[in-house]
Amino acid sequence: MDFVIFILAMGALIVGADFIVTQSERVALRFNISEFVIGATIIALGTSLPEMAASVSASFSGKPEIALANAIGSNIFNITLVLGTIFLLTKNINPDRDFFAKDTTWALVPIMLFLLMSMDGVINSFDASLLLLLMGAYILFLLNDCHNLDENNLEELKAENEFKWIKVIFFLFIGFIFVVVGAHFAIESASSIALTFGLSEWVIGIIMISFGTSLPELVISVAAAFKGKVDMAIGNVIGSNLANTTLVIGFSAMVKDLPISLVDNAFDIATMVAATILLIYITANKLYSKPAGIALFIMLALFVEHTFHQSMGITNI
Repeated sequence: MDFVIFILAMGALIVGADFIVTQSERVALRFNISEFVIGATIIALGTSLPEMAASVSASFSGKPEIALANAIGSNIFNITLVLGTIFLLTKNINPDRDFFAKDTTWALVPIMLFLLMSMDGVINSFDASLLLLLMGAYILFLLNDCHNLDENNLEELKAENEFKWIKVIFFLFIGFIFVVVGAHFAIESASSIALTFGLSEWVIGIIMISFGTSLPELVISVAAAFKGKVDMAIGNVIGSNLANTTLVIGFSAMVKDLPISLVDNAFDIATMVAATILLIYITANKLYSKPAGIALFIMLALFVEHTFHQSMGITNI
């Protein structure tokens, strides 16, 4: 029964996030915000809502391991699974934006800050405020750096996204209800599953919850890439990872201090750092190709295999 509740709760999270992203995009277009900013901020933040809701709910429930594991696992899945899928399924990826020069450094800085903050064994409210401030700085950077859409593209997008305030507000409200309720039941059912199978909450968070909350990024980024909007697809992954490290961990730590052990969770944290460095290498050399996708999936396989053996070890204790 817990598995059924978990699947339904994750579905509610994803549907709620989709409602919020769609309506937010309509609001942005209403006020003539460019497509790139929509992808790198509104959609990236929207697809990170499931992670945020799940982690904040876990922190409220006194389950800090799930809160942190969800953010770390989602960062890994976004780079390895989402980008890997885009590179393997999409032909001729030639983004207009220089992600190495402008964006991927922003994905690494919060990771480095997270490592420094974790050295004393806890992410506290002061650390959280710094992470939130960093996200604010990135949004300001994007707004100052963005290039507006030409009039034809803007009118075309507006035509595709009919705007009615009542409809927008209604679906935003429904979306937030789905996200909040889905997050609550996802955490509670995941904890019950962990207890039933003798798994740690960290293992449940790093795989089950983080994979589920990464599905919006996967669906939206792949769909955008197939439509030729590779800037939006890659920007979504970078923005989502930045949001995971700053907003998800930040808001969770604002609720309660998050204890963390760099030693006990060394492999998962190292995988997150390695995946981020690989992202920087790919963007620096513009390796948007199938070999890069294969390399990302190899890293994903190593991560899943290690977690599987870790969970087997816990179960056998």
